[in-house]
Amino acid sequence: MAGTPDPYAAFRLNLEQQRKRAKDLLRAVRADDPPARARVASVMASHTPAPAAFKLADAQFVIARELRFATWRELRAHIAAQTAARIELTAPATAPDHGLRTLHVRCGSDIEQELARAGFTGDFLSLWDPFPVGPVTSGPDWIERRARFHAAEQPEADQEFDAFYRELTEADERLTRSTDDYERVVIWMEHDSHDQLSTVRCLAHYARTRPPRVLELISVDYFPGSDRFIGLGQLPPEAMRLLWRRRFAAEAPQLQIAAAVWAALTADDPRPLAALVRSMPASLPHLGPALQRHLRELPSRRTGLSLTQTLMLQAIADGATTISDVWRQYVQAEPLPFLGDTEFLRILADMGRASAPLFERTPVDASRPFRDRVAITSLGRSVLRGETDWLSLSPPPRWVGGVCIRAAGPVWRWDEERSEVC
Repeated sequence: MAGTPDPYAAFRLNLEQQRKRAKDLLRAVRADDPPARARVASVMASHTPAPAAFKLADAQFVIARELRFATWRELRAHIAAQTAARIELTAPATAPDHGLRTLHVRCGSDIEQELARAGFTGDFLSLWDPFPVGPVTSGPDWIERRARFHAAEQPEADQEFDAFYRELTEADERLTRSTDDYERVVIWMEHDSHDQLSTVRCLAHYARTRPPRVLELISVDYFPGSDRFIGLGQLPPEAMRLLWRRRFAAEAPQLQIAAAVWAALTADDPRPLAALVRSMPASLPHLGPALQRHLRELPSRRTGLSLTQTLMLQAIADGATTISDVWRQYVQAEPLPFLGDTEFLRILADMGRASAPLFERTPVDASRPFRDRVAITSLGRSVLRGETDWLSLSPPPRWVGGVCIRAAGPVWRWDEERSEVC
């Protein structure tokens, strides 16, 4: 009987496998295979050797660079370190987070089990609320507004509101107590707007109050593997140990920046946030691109669509026939994937609530919305071409941080060519 497939196989690199890939590339280049030659040219640029002069060391260098290592030696070192970390999981050892009472904070629960399997013993706090969607406002009622937003699409909205409100409030209270309850707080995040905005929320909180004795960040935009890295939830337990070694302190300057970003994010004028994007420090390396991606959710100056709406509609125009197809093509085209399937379905549903449809949607199984069939309309193509403005079709209101997008009246827009708010 075949064994159970390894769910982490894509991010568990094997040295022998990489050696085989290098030998395969060597043979293909020497056979003057065009795709292989293109791979080499994209890495070695002006000093691409002729096929007959291409050596195994050159092929290994290309393989290493494709995995974003500077050299083959660095690739080998990474594989050795990950293998050693994996071996550590099988034998009793000191917990990586030993010595200090530790709280691990994450915008979701996707790595909770992996941390436990990796031997971490600290507590875990999931702040799952996705700030790239829905109202993000200041004031004492901001959690209530978030809860109402999440409950609005549920069949039992009132009961769901109570559940959402309780869950969000409890998480906020745990964050508030974390300075007194823990000696160290570590925030785990990747580079997308969901994670980065959640991190800003946490750091802004500590800027307003008082940070814990040790406040640290783990910020990741890539992990070597055969699949595209999207988030920490893809990674095996031993990767958590490797990332732990890359954590860095969050100090007063980062807290001050986060406080300014949070204030700008929750404002009804997006221009201050756009100005902050242009001055992000190296100490928060992934925040600037994530904020710019967030601003691209403003209506396009050309079409009135957000970038997310554009990518979804373009997928349908390109031939996606089911919502599952749209989801798959959207994720592939999205520069910084941040949506979960729930938020994805909500945005798609809202696009169907305008005065005229951009696409036709035909349900197949009420309990499985991803099976619904879709087809672009002539109006949808007109909007994509910039001939019809999406907001002229009276779509339902939506939020980009503290900015409410309404069809009636003036509205902030995003100029893609100039990368600025207008």
